[in-house]
Amino acid sequence: MNGVPKDPPKAPATTRSGDAATHDGAVTADTSAPSTAASEQRLQPSQPHVEKVRRDQRDLGLVRRIRRGDHAAFRALVRHYQNPIYALCLRMLGSREDAEDVAQEVFLTIHRSVHTWRGESRFYTWLYRVATNHCKNKIKYLSVRNFHRAEDLDSTAYSEHLAANPNKSAANPEQVVAGRRLEALINRELANLEPEHRVLIILRDFQGLAYQDIIEITGLTEGTLKSRLHRARVALKRRIHPYLK
Repeated sequence: MNGVPKDPPKAPATTRSGDAATHDGAVTADTSAPSTAASEQRLQPSQPHVEKVRRDQRDLGLVRRIRRGDHAAFRALVRHYQNPIYALCLRMLGSREDAEDVAQEVFLTIHRSVHTWRGESRFYTWLYRVATNHCKNKIKYLSVRNFHRAEDLDSTAYSEHLAANPNKSAANPEQVVAGRRLEALINRELANLEPEHRVLIILRDFQGLAYQDIIEITGLTEGTLKSRLHRARVALKRRIHPYLK
């Protein structure tokens, strides 16, 4: 991400230091006595759980190094999270320039405040909470000045971002164009939702975060989260429906 310093200033000193594995339904010869292999398979943690544990361990190690003033550890942290954080900012703000500015502010805030993270939540949910708060503050800042900098979403901002995600590529050029137009439409109408609704759709439907992660990020209860997310989805579908006829 452009603009993030390779050697950030040293953070100021502070006074505060699965799902169970599923089976394919195959029937064994003796269903009353599961095989040892099947039993071991049920005891294995799910792959997403393993990946979360590894990520949490990696983040904790990087945070410890950053607290000791290791600039290389901070750069590694930025490399791990710059793409999803920038994508979050871009969808929240609708402007590449604003997204770049806010994403940089997020990482500088993390660098300055890393000593205050006490590990009561996962590091990456704390990072996302900082990012969403920065985005909401930027939206308020722009709305107070009645100033909207959202770009034409068929422009390079989203085209470049989509190009960096091969899994979204279509089979032929016509499908690529249609897909990008739909993406632009969704993002344009997403920008017209209330920020509290917008962020839930981005976190859940675009970035695929688990409900528990979103609860940690937003501070909402599970019931409130699911209710707001449902209303946000209905509102977004209502806005884009006329364009799909």
